[in-house]
Amino acid sequence: MAMQPSKTSTATIADLLARPGRPLRSFEFMPPRSEEDVYRLWQATDSLVPLEPDFISVTYGANGSNRDRTLRCTRHMVASGLRTVGHLTCVSQSVAELEQAVCDYRDAGVDHILAIRGDMPGGATEPWLARPDGLANATELVRLVKRVNPQACVGVGAFPDGHPASGDLDLDARILADKARAGASFAITQLFFIPEHYTRLVARVRALGCDIPIIPGIMPITSYGQIRRFGDLSGTDVPADLVARLTRVADDRAAVREIGLEAAAQLCCRLLDEGAPGLHYYTLNRSRATTELHSMVRDRRPQLWDR
Repeated sequence: MAMQPSKTSTATIADLLARPGRPLRSFEFMPPRSEEDVYRLWQATDSLVPLEPDFISVTYGANGSNRDRTLRCTRHMVASGLRTVGHLTCVSQSVAELEQAVCDYRDAGVDHILAIRGDMPGGATEPWLARPDGLANATELVRLVKRVNPQACVGVGAFPDGHPASGDLDLDARILADKARAGASFAITQLFFIPEHYTRLVARVRALGCDIPIIPGIMPITSYGQIRRFGDLSGTDVPADLVARLTRVADDRAAVREIGLEAAAQLCCRLLDEGAPGLHYYTLNRSRATTELHSMVRDRRPQLWDR
């Protein structure tokens, strides 16, 4: 299915974040695992084009077939006129392979890269082990990207609930500031559900004299099983009152979805009221819930989106 070009410009995400006006809206997809998934992903992104997202991103599969599909999808998005962010991780790759990946993105027309260390195959709590010929962390990856493609606009990750392997919120803030000094222009957070965790992260980073824009990452709970997965995979804290409400209707999928969307909409509005520079939606390669959520937020804060 061919996508209609959206209205974009040559402005970078850093440029957009530096301008006064409405908050940014952006959407993230996972790499397709099969050829069939490639076309499903294209259909999902098609449905988001009318929202005129400020950017769209695809997470990164480092192994051969997933990486090739990721590049195909990013090329498709670039051709559609969407401002596209390619992800890059340090996992299981040598410096030479990472340099080649940056070049491949550049050749595909992708000059925005989200540079993250990534997790070991066992998940975020498995001890990190760098390849001897690879990189140790995201700060080094930011420097590599800027060295290979000085024109790249680089984003990085941030962790309102704390990095699972760190357990030290002050250290997390210092690392984010280090990534900004290495050349990162913006940050996108891991998903979270407690607004105070975002505001405390921003406060810690600002106290270090770092003004990197920090975009909150949002994912609505649309199934009861997501609650445990969020905690197990990323250490995300789900508020006890939200868990209780969802537990009471656990066997009613429609009710779970309604409660999850409403909680996400309230979170988004609170974050915007606190001055968040945008909203980054984790879509799980489905656009319906994301579209509904953004419509709810836009209807409740129309003054922000009409500017």
